[in-house]
Amino acid sequence: MTNAPASSRLFESTALGSLTLPNRLVMPPLTRNRAGADGVPRPLMATHYAQRAGAGLIIAEGTTPNAVGQTYPNIPAMHSDAHVTGWRAVTDAVRAGGGRMFLQLQHGGRVGHPDTSGHLPVAPSPIALPETIHTPSGRQEAVVPRAMTADDIRQTVADFAAAARRAVDAGFEGVEVHAANGHLLHQFLAKNTNRRTDAYGGSVAHRVRFVVEVVRAVADAIGADRVGVRVSPGVTVNGIDEGTAEDTAELYHALVPALAALDPVYLHVIFADPGQPLFRWIRAAWPHTLIANPVLGFGGPLPADGGKAAGERLLDAGADLISLGRAFLANPDLVERLRVGAPLNPLREANWMYSGDEAGYNDYPTLAGTAALAAV
Repeated sequence: MTNAPASSRLFESTALGSLTLPNRLVMPPLTRNRAGADGVPRPLMATHYAQRAGAGLIIAEGTTPNAVGQTYPNIPAMHSDAHVTGWRAVTDAVRAGGGRMFLQLQHGGRVGHPDTSGHLPVAPSPIALPETIHTPSGRQEAVVPRAMTADDIRQTVADFAAAARRAVDAGFEGVEVHAANGHLLHQFLAKNTNRRTDAYGGSVAHRVRFVVEVVRAVADAIGADRVGVRVSPGVTVNGIDEGTAEDTAELYHALVPALAALDPVYLHVIFADPGQPLFRWIRAAWPHTLIANPVLGFGGPLPADGGKAAGERLLDAGADLISLGRAFLANPDLVERLRVGAPLNPLREANWMYSGDEAGYNDYPTLAGTAALAAV
């Protein structure tokens, strides 16, 4: 039984750079730990993403550009030929279903562990993650990371650029540089994780430098029209603390124009609130496509509409595209369900991240599948 909704801008076709998107709904990066131990995507990942090819855009899960940047066990990577081959099977499957894909490049920085990556994590400063971290043997205390040298910084910038070139070789339309959620680039931005006294720390102008250098290198490698950037103003996950609300505003008032000058095709703001002055300022300052991820109660129950109403409010506030995470996890055919007003599958929290198999990943029913079973 469905209740046909009124027309919504969420289902309008729109442009993203040279791409034509059939709707404004984005599947954002969602770490699910289903790659092999070597970071090579497995066949069940191709199935998972192909099931969701109806999204206007899929941004594939956080993928490490080098070995030391690995966050958790069984996350995908993009620093070898085997990684390119594994991801090519995914992009081929999505393209066959009519979809379009970017790949998020994510370096964990201090969010990592030697038992997972085989390396001591690196970070702007030797300040440990203030919580335990998932490893192959279970949760462990975080280790103190090694402060990055100037050579480490140069090499990491080069690794992001190389991973971006590999992503294009693997069939992705582009990449999203992850500068959010307490990972390495965000660690350079935030006051509590960046205690450096060189040209990459101290003032806001210095703290944004590493992010700008990474985005510039990636844009130079594959073209700015293939590059997006994700940010999370004020978000405190992974022990990050940008400071006061005024500090956060000062930080993004410096970062957003510096990024805009590089002409990335989009900026992706998570936990966006149309009532917040900083979001409104970002919309006014950002000259290109703005993807907004609504505040839906992090860790709480998913709204019955999956975030549709919140997404429409963000469109009204100037966003161009809307990313909905948990709703896409539980509903492979989310776009169609929202379009016709069908009820959504509930998310099975027991398989939220670490199960490693099809359960809670590829076994959510579609409307078509449910109808077929009912007709038997």
